[in-house]
Amino acid sequence: MTATVDLVADGRSLTIEYGKIGVHEASAPLLIFLHEGLGSVAMWRDFPAKLCEAIGCRGLVYSRPGYGKSTPRPRDEKWGVDFMHAHARDVLPPFLAAIGIDIERDKTWLFGHSDGGSIALIHAALFPQNVAGVIVAAPHIFVEDISVTSITQTREIYLQTDLRSKLTRYHHDVDSAFYGWNDIWLNPEFRSWSIEALLPQITCPLLAIQGVNDEYGTMAQIDGIARALPHAQLVKLENCGHSPHRDQPQAVIDSVRTFIHG
Repeated sequence: MTATVDLVADGRSLTIEYGKIGVHEASAPLLIFLHEGLGSVAMWRDFPAKLCEAIGCRGLVYSRPGYGKSTPRPRDEKWGVDFMHAHARDVLPPFLAAIGIDIERDKTWLFGHSDGGSIALIHAALFPQNVAGVIVAAPHIFVEDISVTSITQTREIYLQTDLRSKLTRYHHDVDSAFYGWNDIWLNPEFRSWSIEALLPQITCPLLAIQGVNDEYGTMAQIDGIARALPHAQLVKLENCGHSPHRDQPQAVIDSVRTFIHG
């Protein structure tokens, strides 16, 4: 079951869908899950619950504005090149405050996938005092040709196959979710997007996971994280695509358990 909360963030009135999972002890670590560019609470399926059970933590999943049951993107709204920065800076903190999480007192752990991984990195760089640690799976730190090519192909699949109907089970406004993500990634201005300059501001422990067969990015993404942050730990998974938590869930769970508990 999920709940919703109303808040004002980034200059707008928003409704955010969220769910709490895992253990109930207030002293347990809090792990916040940040979904991919077409994700939502529902699209995580049971992975967050399994991970939280394995590592003994509280979990929080939520759908960003434009996704799931959260406030849809207005039909005429085009996201800016800084859309991930805006969420990390202007939406995530007020959302956490609205549901009663004091991030200054209760430092959070972040688990971000794809665009959500980028948002996790940005948030950790901007608010290093509030983040206990970061796990990112298939994050983007800059735009690669392979990303643009695959996202272009996904647009054709969305237009020509039943992908749109399949995604309706995860989003109340499926076009809001799809075109918000697809339009900005295919915007020529987005080719210059990068968060590499922010990475050295991250001071917390960091684990970066990527599949060898990732169709949306190469190892240059997490290798770039390691160059900027020598303390970062990398996991490179064979026979794994862009969604390590779906392709290799046990390997991801084992890696995160070791990362957090040693």
